[in-house]
Amino acid sequence: MTIEALRPPPTGVLGHVLRTRDFLMRWPVVPVVVLVVLVLMAILAPVISRHDPLAGNLRERLAPPLGAEGGSANHVFGSDHVGRDVFSRVAHGSRVSLMVAVVALVTGTVVGTLLGLIAGYFGGILDEVIMRIVDIWFAFPFLMIALLIAAVVGQGVWTIMGLLALLVWSSYVRYIRAEVLTLRERDYVSLARVAGASTPRILIKHLLPGVTNTVVVVATLRAGQLVLAEASLSFLGAGIPPPTPTLGSMIADGRDYLRDAWWISVYPGITIFLMVMSLNFLGDWLRDRIDPRLRQL
Repeated sequence: MTIEALRPPPTGVLGHVLRTRDFLMRWPVVPVVVLVVLVLMAILAPVISRHDPLAGNLRERLAPPLGAEGGSANHVFGSDHVGRDVFSRVAHGSRVSLMVAVVALVTGTVVGTLLGLIAGYFGGILDEVIMRIVDIWFAFPFLMIALLIAAVVGQGVWTIMGLLALLVWSSYVRYIRAEVLTLRERDYVSLARVAGASTPRILIKHLLPGVTNTVVVVATLRAGQLVLAEASLSFLGAGIPPPTPTLGSMIADGRDYLRDAWWISVYPGITIFLMVMSLNFLGDWLRDRIDPRLRQL
């Protein structure tokens, strides 16, 4: 037992501060609170928005946000160059971004996990083919391919969902395959084969539960990447077409007004930053909590 362990815990204000710090370091309170606020803002966008995000009023164009000189509570985040309320557009844009990211994440997770299970369990030529496809896909410049597909196929919600699903599926294959290569040699898998269990049953009932933790961690870490990718494509004009508000397109709309109307781009940028950072912090915490090797550090 060390000397530090024998010392009584600090009391008073210092002890409260230290206990609060330990609690915040042990649990992702701040990222979860930020993420919950953003998700609620996106879900309740039609309720909390005082203005139509698509309706403009030229008499109120470039109105400053609340707290700035000339600002008012009528436009909390100000208005853009055609008089549209920035807060309403941020709330509805967050809704669109989260919806697109969730659908793409679920699709990519299912495809990537299935291919990872197949590659790790069967091995051989099938494993080699799947992993070489993954290697080739990682070598492609995603942004250029996305711009080309958007130009050929056309912009739309389903197009951007498909592009984002193509971005994320390959990340799962390598992680899941590495886990399955170890799990397939376990005794309970061998006993399932001897008992006559079919291959789909072994994959779903015996191997999939063993890689669930890895799937959750990868999904959390990739969710922020999808939000950022959707915003980047919208900023470049290859995302969801107007008039649907998206965070990336709002930043693009305000880049010509950064000197006089900074709020058009700044508030959507802050929303993207908070969304991505909270998802990344939550993913890091899950990885540290789930991985037994990291829990012992």
